[in-house]
Amino acid sequence: MTERLRAIEGLALVAALTSVFSEFHPLCEQFVQNSHDASTKGMHGDHPVYRSDGSPVEGTPQRHGHAGRTCTASAYGRRSAARHVASYTAVQLAATVALTHTLGYRVPPKALLTGAAINAVTHGIIDRRDPLIWLAKKAGKDSYIKHATVVRKVGGEGTEHPEPVQDIAGPGTALMELDQAAHRAIGVAAALVTTWITLRKGRR
Repeated sequence: MTERLRAIEGLALVAALTSVFSEFHPLCEQFVQNSHDASTKGMHGDHPVYRSDGSPVEGTPQRHGHAGRTCTASAYGRRSAARHVASYTAVQLAATVALTHTLGYRVPPKALLTGAAINAVTHGIIDRRDPLIWLAKKAGKDSYIKHATVVRKVGGEGTEHPEPVQDIAGPGTALMELDQAAHRAIGVAAALVTTWITLRKGRR
């Protein structure tokens, strides 16, 4: 294979992988992700919560048996983030294999798994929120995060007038936009690494 053809192959593969990583990202975030995990994956703290639903033990009616098992808020948040990352990675990996196989191109397993690992590990770190907030502040986005927030209604089912609460991390917030931007930029890096390993193998 000439260097020019190799370069064209590399550019085409990077473009295809970036497209899959980027375009399937919203699907994994909005459709595949469990709603409960979306709201609890950023939980932090040493205070005890119930393992069944993440409710704080303090101020909650006492539970017994399996429903009464507890863990720290941070541990619960890590479990929620891990479930989301697992489903995210599974869908993204399946979509990548489907696309490349449909077009008759075989990406080596090592390359596929390396790219998936980059996306998965960084996704889990970013979704825990604290590392993202730290990075955003280092980039001078502190005032942006404080300014671009939203007000949401909270309250149980049947609540006629739920009390509003300020949200700094969910849809419509600056932190959410920074989250998505970071994921997509990392997706490009994952596509580049996957392509580099594939071309180094020199096979289809």
